[in-house]
Amino acid sequence: MPKTTFQRFIFTLLMVAVMVYTMICYNISLNMGGMKNQIFLLAFHELILMMPIAFLLEFFLVEKLVMYFSFRIVNPSDKPILVILTISTITVILMCPLMSMIATLLFKNPGSELVALWLETTVLNFPMALFFQIVVAGPLVRTIFRGIFKKQLA
Repeated sequence: MPKTTFQRFIFTLLMVAVMVYTMICYNISLNMGGMKNQIFLLAFHELILMMPIAFLLEFFLVEKLVMYFSFRIVNPSDKPILVILTISTITVILMCPLMSMIATLLFKNPGSELVALWLETTVLNFPMALFFQIVVAGPLVRTIFRGIFKKQLA
């Protein structure tokens, strides 16, 4: 876990990059009727817009809420896996609807169907975001983070 503001910045940047890119690929594949090689490149166009938005939301707003809610469920002294799973789950619970709303507004031309499209997008995104966060992104980013800050975290 990050200890300093700089470490929080780097950790958040890494996590946002991995999660946003993956979720963009997922959403494009849903729109195209399945996964295709070209999606990996197409996702970079949306990443340029969505990554800064997600970073700002996470770093300045959501992280504080996540810690508030998480430590109402677990204690920092609990088993590390319980703390990690709680923080990861609550992060997805808060970020998924927010980012789904932003994606709906920016990419789906919702018009008068904003609420319906936002709910649909959130429902489609949530299982993938939760699974990917817990099984892939979380472990990957924590491993990279520990490698970058090996000396400081020792």
